[in-house]
Amino acid sequence: MVTLNLLIAVCLVYVAGLFLVAFLAERAALRGRGGWLLRSPLVYTLSLSIYCTAWTFYGAVGYAARSGLEYVTIYLGPSLVMIGWWWVLRRLVRIGRAQRVTSVADLISARYGKSNLLAVMVTVMAVVGVTPYIALQLQSVTLSVSIFASHETSSGQEAQITENAAFWVAAGLALFTVLFGTRNLNANERHHGVVIAVAVEAVVKLVALLAVGVFVVWGLSGGVSQTLERIDASQIATWHTGGGRWTALIVLSAAALVCLPRMFQVMVVENDDERHLQIASWAFPLYLMAMSLFVVPIAVVGLELMPAGTNPDLYVLTVPLSQGQNGLAMLAFLGGFSSATSMVIVATLALSTMMSNHIVMPLWLKLGETGAQQSGDVRDVVIRARRLSILLIISLGYLYYRASGGSGALAAIGLISFGGVAQFLPALLGGIFWRGATRIGAVAGLSVGFVIWLYTMLLPSFGPDAALSAAVFDHGLLGLGLLRPEALFGITDLDPVVHAVWWSLSLNTLFFFVVSIFSFPTPLERLQGAQYVNVFDHSSGPARGWSASEGGAEDLMIMSQRILGATEAQAFFVAQALQQGRVGGPPVPTPEFVQALERELAASVGAATANAMISQIIGGQAISVEDLMAVADESAQILEYSSQLETKSRQLTETARELSQANEKLMQLSLQKDNFLSQISHELRTPMTSIRSFSEILRDVEELSSAEKSRYASIIHSEAIRLTRLLDDLLDLSVLENGEVSLNARQVNLRDIIDQAVTTAQASSSRRVEIKRKLRAEEVDLFTDADRLAQVFINLVTNAIKYCDAASPVLTIAVRQQEEDLIVAFTDNGSGIPTVSQSLIFEKFARLGRGEGEGAGLGLAICREIITRLGGEVRYVQKETGGSFEVQLVRITPQVGAQRLLSA
Repeated sequence: MVTLNLLIAVCLVYVAGLFLVAFLAERAALRGRGGWLLRSPLVYTLSLSIYCTAWTFYGAVGYAARSGLEYVTIYLGPSLVMIGWWWVLRRLVRIGRAQRVTSVADLISARYGKSNLLAVMVTVMAVVGVTPYIALQLQSVTLSVSIFASHETSSGQEAQITENAAFWVAAGLALFTVLFGTRNLNANERHHGVVIAVAVEAVVKLVALLAVGVFVVWGLSGGVSQTLERIDASQIATWHTGGGRWTALIVLSAAALVCLPRMFQVMVVENDDERHLQIASWAFPLYLMAMSLFVVPIAVVGLELMPAGTNPDLYVLTVPLSQGQNGLAMLAFLGGFSSATSMVIVATLALSTMMSNHIVMPLWLKLGETGAQQSGDVRDVVIRARRLSILLIISLGYLYYRASGGSGALAAIGLISFGGVAQFLPALLGGIFWRGATRIGAVAGLSVGFVIWLYTMLLPSFGPDAALSAAVFDHGLLGLGLLRPEALFGITDLDPVVHAVWWSLSLNTLFFFVVSIFSFPTPLERLQGAQYVNVFDHSSGPARGWSASEGGAEDLMIMSQRILGATEAQAFFVAQALQQGRVGGPPVPTPEFVQALERELAASVGAATANAMISQIIGGQAISVEDLMAVADESAQILEYSSQLETKSRQLTETARELSQANEKLMQLSLQKDNFLSQISHELRTPMTSIRSFSEILRDVEELSSAEKSRYASIIHSEAIRLTRLLDDLLDLSVLENGEVSLNARQVNLRDIIDQAVTTAQASSSRRVEIKRKLRAEEVDLFTDADRLAQVFINLVTNAIKYCDAASPVLTIAVRQQEEDLIVAFTDNGSGIPTVSQSLIFEKFARLGRGEGEGAGLGLAICREIITRLGGEVRYVQKETGGSFEVQLVRITPQVGAQRLLSA
């Protein structure tokens, strides 16, 4: 007989063994040893078994006994994701590495413009959503302890032991988690000790469940065939479930694999190599299949052997105990204990990181009288914040367990948690695949989905007259029948789980997309969106190296002391110097040393800020626009929290100015494009309306005279020519931009081309402009396409005639030589083009005229494309007495000119 004292002793020995394994793994990782094991795909795959909690160890059997094969949905969801969606998981891992995220809240908030509001929302939602799951683990361990207690105590003593067991289990798990996860801070939030311990527990719970299954099939049933006969004769074989419930459960379990904080921790944060996902994509589903292999046989035999009223969730324990298999029952208890403890450890570890980073630390820095005056205290504050967060999270789980009475099937409690974390899915998937997703949309979707989940799933789990009154269940909130928590909006006859999942996720997704469509992202959101959606273009996986060609160890030491504190900074530098074989001197700032320092600083101030501060000192690392925006945003937060970090970089200031100018230009281009579309639609509609109107007159009015018919036909003809000219310009620009134009290069005289341009421009305008030329300077031979060059000159002369605002307009055409090329300048005596518009005049959407009928803004864009194809350049130069367009042309032999035209 297994006594309680023996049970406690075995558990303590088991826990001590896990702690030893974790300690040895952490020490090996710090010394750079054991990478073949710590960073192996086997350990990574086994760490994913954190998905299999006490719910799947105990509750799956009870689920099968109550609902037949419906338990399979809990395994199908994650298996389908790993097999069919592993490329989505790979994208998440790549984004996590590129953005240096430490939690699912970090990833979502970083996607939507580093929004702290979103980070807080996701953190709070995760804590509330995982609380029932922690209560589930407490309930499973307490129930399993009560099974052993019932054999040596009276019913009254058993109840007392069960009542106290939940508290002591919660306290023990809290202590164990604090010792496991907060002994120190890791720069990348990776915990090799925890991961290796979880991998060991994965083996223990798998072996335990398989051992019970083997005993049931071959020890009790007599073999596989006899077991199958029992299954066919059992009521489990006749139970069915609706397709809607199966679909909802598969969606929930699939979402849980991606959105649960503990799964994100082991799958994304703890990932050392993206290639591990390829192995896990088939190995993890095999693990789940092994865990589910004997669920139905154990459930069938348990229903036959155990007395009526026995809790089917505990068949894994009670069946071996009923047959006197105490050792097997002890192994099964350790398997369930492993399932519960591993879940609580990793879940609270992930949640405590989220709470300390996004809630506790910002509040501490904001409310403290001196803020972060002593940067060396930051690490201690983070550790204390995480330990307090762990205690708070497990306390919430314990309170939920007591509030719910510790009753209810384990599977039902697990589904509540799955439904809560599934609310992250629209914002998460939308953020990594849709650049149009916005912060406001994510906030709206998460808020609506979370509120509906609370009202339709979490609060009803306490039962009537607990969190919600019986009147609310029967008549709805405020007496509105449409707001009944289990029949929302008057839809009845739905399974409660399907009802809650459908309304929460559908409205979450609807609000997310609709609000995103009707809101505009900030510049940082757009940059982050591009980096997330195109992550495989923006990142190559491994972190970029440093080139420490500038700066020295003294500068790095000064910066490190301000952040880490003098003692820790000096200890770090001494240790690094000893590793380099230098005694009594500072370390050499090699790329390896600088990377190690960056990781050390990131634990206190964040990865992006640490990266930016080191780059200010030593330089040498190429920083993309997206990285600079991330650095600027994170630096702004640090400047707000700590006056000690108020140092500004000339490089970042200049970059911020350039980014501001670029954004301003983008906004101007966007406005120009809108104006262009409006203008082009107007330009197309006007002639088409005239053509339609006058053609209808010619068709319908028979009394027209010949003169009227001729006049109307002439109008139709002129409008058709106008429409054709506009379409020709658009087609010409498209052909030029795509490089599909064929050039007819030959030897031509520059003066002939200018003569043609001036004559054509003057003939098409009634306005008179004095044109000054030096004909002798124009006697130059060129090898070029005369027609295309004349097209450019005609446009420039026409623009000067049309837009020169001088009282007596004068256009000067001057030709000068510049090395091997010629410069032809078209200078008028007007006021010129405003400075703010000069950078846009050659854009194809630019339209800088002073009236509505000045053209569609394509002329200068066509000119630029033509001159580029001719191997030259066109630019605008502001003069003191007006504006000037300068065209740089090739003046060389036909052979060399042909080569330059081909290269252009």
